[in-house]
Amino acid sequence: MKREYPDRPIVGVGGVVIKGERVLLVRRGGEPLKGEWSIPGGTLELGEELAAAARRELKEETGLDVEPLQVLSVFDRIIRDGRKIRYHYVIVDYACRLKGGKLAPASDVLDARWVRRRDLPRYHLTERATAVVLCAFQFFNRKTS
Repeated sequence: MKREYPDRPIVGVGGVVIKGERVLLVRRGGEPLKGEWSIPGGTLELGEELAAAARRELKEETGLDVEPLQVLSVFDRIIRDGRKIRYHYVIVDYACRLKGGKLAPASDVLDARWVRRRDLPRYHLTERATAVVLCAFQFFNRKTS
């Protein structure tokens, strides 16, 4: 299915990985949000379960092995071009535990890095992505308390 001007919404998954006071972010290499910092993730493949897609996408984009633990957020990202729908994703974001691997950005991302919580404003995440990242910090703080 084509991503730009699709016939129906596309299911996307994201994984928020927290390591201490840092969160894993990627700089998108393609549309939508090309050049912007975001939560790593991608699209669901036919016959693939959501958690498996999150695991696969994070491995592909960042080289890291993760374990999806809990859904943090489900939302629509709709980008319009006048009256037409240019992009429509239904995105499911997971809190993910880091299991291993070495951080190595893939060809479809421009950069990947661990970002301190206090430095998040410098990365100009969307309002929604910022809220999901902060929710993940709360999730992991509760798990360690």
